[in-house]
Amino acid sequence: MHPPSRQGYVSLSLAGQGSGGYNNSKQWRRQSCWRKWKQLSRLQRSLIFSILVLLFICGLATYPIVTEHLRGLSDEEQETESNSVLRPVVPHVLPEPVRLGHPALPEPPSQVCKPLPLFSEESDRPEAVREAFRHAWKGYKDFAWGHDELRPISRSYGEWFGLGLTLIDALDTMWILGLKEEFEEAKAWVAAELTFNKNVDVNLFESTIRILGGLLSTYHLTGDALFLDKAKDIGSRLMPAFNTPSKIPYSDVNIGKGTAHPPRWTSDSTVAEVTSIQLEFRELSRLTQEPQYEDAVAEVMNQVHKLDGKLDGLVPMFINTNSGQFTHQGIYTLGARADSYYEYLLKQWIQGGKRESQLLDDYLQAIEGVKKNLLQKSSPNGLTFVGEVSHGQFSPKMDHLVCFLPGTLALGAHNGLPADHMDLATQLMETCYQMYVQMETGLSPEIVHFNMHEGSIRDIEVKLADRHNLLRPETVESLFYLYRFTKDHKYQEWGWEILKNFNKYTKVSSGGYTSINNVRDPDYTSPQDKMESFFLGETLKYLYLLFADDLDLISLDRFVFNTEAHPLPIWPSTDTHTN
Repeated sequence: MHPPSRQGYVSLSLAGQGSGGYNNSKQWRRQSCWRKWKQLSRLQRSLIFSILVLLFICGLATYPIVTEHLRGLSDEEQETESNSVLRPVVPHVLPEPVRLGHPALPEPPSQVCKPLPLFSEESDRPEAVREAFRHAWKGYKDFAWGHDELRPISRSYGEWFGLGLTLIDALDTMWILGLKEEFEEAKAWVAAELTFNKNVDVNLFESTIRILGGLLSTYHLTGDALFLDKAKDIGSRLMPAFNTPSKIPYSDVNIGKGTAHPPRWTSDSTVAEVTSIQLEFRELSRLTQEPQYEDAVAEVMNQVHKLDGKLDGLVPMFINTNSGQFTHQGIYTLGARADSYYEYLLKQWIQGGKRESQLLDDYLQAIEGVKKNLLQKSSPNGLTFVGEVSHGQFSPKMDHLVCFLPGTLALGAHNGLPADHMDLATQLMETCYQMYVQMETGLSPEIVHFNMHEGSIRDIEVKLADRHNLLRPETVESLFYLYRFTKDHKYQEWGWEILKNFNKYTKVSSGGYTSINNVRDPDYTSPQDKMESFFLGETLKYLYLLFADDLDLISLDRFVFNTEAHPLPIWPSTDTHTN
């Protein structure tokens, strides 16, 4: 249909300029453009093509920033008052709840999550740790309250046992840091919501060190019977794990049904797990005057003491719950699956008033075994490190977990063990520090390998699969011990560097800290979206104690820390065993 003619206008029809003429005109223009393109030199055409590709890539790169900017406008009013404490208030700053301290793409400074203030005075460093804890706690409270773990980037939570692991692990940390308001909130949840009458499988070791240990420690610090009652409840529910043919406990317990079982794929338990629950169960027996808890864990230590298959006091990684014998023999490490066995030999001896000579003998023999079989120096700088032995072959592999050892050696020396234990502690402490400073982010990977060949350029190598950092505590734990016993302020400086790098590369602006996948790339750390409960239970606690002015705060002559950093009292000399 044609539009009607308008009065006062003359209509003209030009022959030959219908649709066919228009199409011919388009075809002519296409032919003209093609002819001009063909007349360009190859260099000119390549240059134009490169510019077009570059413009396309730039468009793709800027698209997420533009969309985030637009999306952020709708959230601008949601910024809370507590966030203003954690970073400077800048007018019209867009909240970036999932942006890490060091973003992968360049952005305006106002959109980057600010690190905590850089405290210049030593007296301000404990407050910096409090600020870090408050920031982590804010994320947990906002997005994961009552659940096991915070997923800070997705603003959600992860469950392992469904027992509020992060909250229980952090109870004594809040008390020690003087965060009374946060503590009272958590205590109210424990009183009203925490129940162990659940049809859920829990890991014996993890539940003991985090939940039972955390509740016992908080009871001793506060004197509040609520926490002792909860400790009795979980302790009794974990006891079915010991109902095995060998009395070596199963790895998993259903705390609602009262049943226990090994992992689905094996009847073995790991040596570290079955020998690192003793501090907690012994203390539960002392408090309740019920000997079954201590009896069960003492039987495990007695059996391991007698077993064949050790290498100069070093134990294999696995033990069978049916036979009670070591399995997968020939592999010896102070890393995963064996580490805390050695730690608890010493700490049980200290906890019990230094009366149990069998524990001390096993510990001293093991340290000599470390010196003889696992200790080496790297090239070119001669860092002392602890490797592994597999079927007679030495491997220069060292887990970050092994960095518990400097602190344990120093604790032994403080309690009258040979002075060369302290010498070794200081050497290994330097090595663990180098595992941080030689990385581009200043954060240690999970596992390193040391070069031992002459002519090596650097001491430490990291495989691609080992570059993650889980916010682990072992190095700052040992820094705490070394500073307490030597008063050498360099250990505080090293801890301060580590805290600043946690703030720079793992802090999430909406609350919480995240594990990262790549400590070698400061521009793209590849966050994992997970904050382990031990970051609040251990890492920040040890950093606070490292910086604290009061060197008697949690005195190491009155308390012994379990492997989850929960302080338990050293028994008075008048105490006797319940069994």
